Amino acid sequence: MTSEHSRIVGQVAIVTGAAKGIGQAIALGFGREGASVVCVDIDQDGCQSTADEIVKNGGTATAIPCDISQESDVVSMFETVVQQYSTVNILVNNAGLISPMKHFLTADKTWWDKIIGVNLTGTFLCSMSAAQIMARHGQGSIINLSSGGATRAHRCFVAYDATKGGIEAMSRAMALDLGPYGIRVNILTPGSIDTTGIDEEGRKLRGTNIPLGRIGEPNDMVGAAIFLASDQSQYITGQAIVVDGGMLAQQRSATVDIMPPDDFPKVDELPEIAMVDNSENI
Repeated sequence: MTSEHSRIVGQVAIVTGAAKGIGQAIALGFGREGASVVCVDIDQDGCQSTADEIVKNGGTATAIPCDISQESDVVSMFETVVQQYSTVNILVNNAGLISPMKHFLTADKTWWDKIIGVNLTGTFLCSMSAAQIMARHGQGSIINLSSGGATRAHRCFVAYDATKGGIEAMSRAMALDLGPYGIRVNILTPGSIDTTGIDEEGRKLRGTNIPLGRIGEPNDMVGAAIFLASDQSQYITGQAIVVDGGMLAQQRSATVDIMPPDDFPKVDELPEIAMVDNSENI
């Protein structure tokens, strides 16, 4: 149910990765606030389900399947949005890949290119198209999802952490370039958020070292996203809001590692390096 006091009522908002998890929660939250929400995801059924739920609750929504790592898909998606809604006011770049996880010694370029392509290049492509529309109207808000891995590190997530560090650097640079056009660019950094339905034992374990005493839920991200999307943050750009229950504020060891060192590859199990025979050139 929306009202005249809704912070983003009447705005057109694109949310990528809207089929589930944080993206779905933000899309539903925007719908409740009265925005027209464009649910974007490579999972066509999932983004349609999110859009259907917004409409069922009295909101306005459209689902557009899109592989954000592909420029042609992104251009087509934005063309469809402009045809239907005439403009774009808000973009939430949430879509991203976390897995597959690989230890650096077992990494390969195919794995690297895939994660970079979706997380970093996809954020760039969507932001570029959105900014070109927003600049013509003299206003807009771009929100890029980051991670604690942008400023700290996860084991066996070299590519993922590299993309998140890149997203934060890119966001600051975008904020400088786009500020004169009335476009704000900010970063939303989730902490340990349960997007997959962790069992109760796992939730308790992961929450042990979080100052607020619990693991986060996707809905915990919604308020900060609405704030950054709305005029309530009209003098904020190039900044990061961390929603993590205080996790990054502390100096404590992680309760559990997704891949502890005991599971790291053994040196004698690594593939042999192909050696070039240069004996004839000696």
